[in-house]
Amino acid sequence: MDIQQNIDLFQELIRCGAEIFTWCYDADGTLLSSNCPDESILAAAFSMFGLREKMLAHGRAYHTPVYLGNSLGMHWCAAFEKDRDTLLRTWVIGPVFYQDISAGNMETGLKSYTNLEFSVSWTIRFYEVLKKLPVAPNVILTRYALMLHYCLTGEHLQASDINFQMTREISGLEPDDSRPDRQTVWMAEQGLLQMVRNGDINYKQALSRSIMVSNGVPLQSRDALRQSKTSLTVFTSIVCRAAMEGGLSPEEAYSLGDSYIQTIESAQSLGELTPLGLIMYDDFIRRVHKCRTNPRLSPHIQKCCDYIERNLEKKIQAKDLAALVGYTEYYLTRKFKEETKFSVNDYIKFARADRAKILLRSTSLSIQEISEQLGFGTRNYFSRIFQEIVGCTPGSFRAAWRGQAPKP
Repeated sequence: MDIQQNIDLFQELIRCGAEIFTWCYDADGTLLSSNCPDESILAAAFSMFGLREKMLAHGRAYHTPVYLGNSLGMHWCAAFEKDRDTLLRTWVIGPVFYQDISAGNMETGLKSYTNLEFSVSWTIRFYEVLKKLPVAPNVILTRYALMLHYCLTGEHLQASDINFQMTREISGLEPDDSRPDRQTVWMAEQGLLQMVRNGDINYKQALSRSIMVSNGVPLQSRDALRQSKTSLTVFTSIVCRAAMEGGLSPEEAYSLGDSYIQTIESAQSLGELTPLGLIMYDDFIRRVHKCRTNPRLSPHIQKCCDYIERNLEKKIQAKDLAALVGYTEYYLTRKFKEETKFSVNDYIKFARADRAKILLRSTSLSIQEISEQLGFGTRNYFSRIFQEIVGCTPGSFRAAWRGQAPKP
């Protein structure tokens, strides 16, 4: 693939409707090029606020994009061009604001960097540049980051693969028609919480859908750091309760939740908050999964069950599971039924039906799309299996569930 041609096209596309700039750094963090007319002052700010070093540290260790922000509410996204594990170049888009920022808020944000000294002339010039920065919702910048990564690697990622995950700043000031309807948000939240209750370690797809439909708690505040802390604290609290509903002891759940909330409150910048949401969510899910794991299952059979739950979209056969754990197919099928009380095929059907219930409740995917996503093949086969296990058709299940849902 011709990366430079991809980047040239990408630069033109993201500047349609908003002046979002693109930057290119070498492996040592030297700026190679930019299409920003205020290159010198914004590049200096990016470095002074410590974001360049964080970008390089992430790029040297990982292949996925990273979302960067500071206490002024400025945001960048970076994607990495690599040769295997060696960082070659870093491409950055931004900066943008997620909402209009007043001069007073800019001043407050700048004062939070107590370890830095800014001259009067530099500060005046910096404020003038900030007034020209575009406003772009986090959802938009996230999508651009996914596009940029694809231009560099040809790889399709989900929003949850970006290193920022659940720390979503919420403006609370967007016009009503720019927000997703409450029903859609409620459904996405229910899907996320059900994943926690089930200890479902194959949660990334549901997490990505939620990121793309909700900006979090609609708190009216112009303090970006405070907004992020509030949103992440609320999210931690509801995940904690869902984990208890899934079987995690109140002692462990509350202790873990309090620890994360204290860490959230201690954060001094958006950059410190960046990984906490995903780490917290993953931690709770894995703890619920562990406490729900059947102690009567041998490690090999538990490994097969975990593999099935993580790969429901694939065609799974007993011979694949046997190869996974080093058993013969005959021995695996006999031992699997002995320990789980289900044949391999029946276990897969029940696991897919459970996942289908989550998708029917928490998404607007069609029944055909759900059938294809879970590897059922045809809609008729999906409906027949679902009815055998659940007692009603997928359409009836969704209709009954939506009848219970709160109205927007």
